[in-house]
Amino acid sequence: MNFDKNVTIKFSDDAFRRMDEAPDEKFYAIPRFTSHIDFGAIESVTELYRKYLPENSYILDLMSSFLSHFPADKCYSHVVGLGMNEREMANNKQLDEWVVHDLNDQPKLPFKNNFFDAGTICVSIDYLTDPVAVIKNMGRVLKKDAPLIITYSNRYFESKATAAWLSLSDEQRAYLIKSFLEETQCFGDIELMDCSPEMGDPLYAVIAKAI
Repeated sequence: MNFDKNVTIKFSDDAFRRMDEAPDEKFYAIPRFTSHIDFGAIESVTELYRKYLPENSYILDLMSSFLSHFPADKCYSHVVGLGMNEREMANNKQLDEWVVHDLNDQPKLPFKNNFFDAGTICVSIDYLTDPVAVIKNMGRVLKKDAPLIITYSNRYFESKATAAWLSLSDEQRAYLIKSFLEETQCFGDIELMDCSPEMGDPLYAVIAKAI
């Protein structure tokens, strides 16, 4: 896939509504000790992290869960997970600490300004009902020039994905994420990538640097 088009995404009034509008804490109350993408896509995520995450960095793994896919051969000083299920994050061996936090209820992140050296959002941005507010807060808590790595695939909980996400193709979703980043005015050097393996789940990435 070639991300070299001049694409503008327009939103309808109900763009960030979902089929299931029940509180997210109910949906995520039962832990899911599993991966949400297959092995090939996981390897693609890990390779992105290996390339773009600085060693010995302080990392925020936003919308974290049971697995984070960081490369085992790299050393990071501290990894903080923020997610919806405490048992999943407690069993995630790559997290040094974790915070249970519902971003759709409160998009403001419970961290200080300019606190993290890097941020990740792995195959979960499609569930945010106010993605611009959340990403803007990521810009607040990341240090200048810190990378933000957002990955997505074509697998998701359909009932909890937003209408905007469901209405777009895989290619268009990259431009959707880019529009979120641009609207925050907190990120630059935005790259759109197709990192899909030859077989299995596709994997796409949008990578930017905090301004």
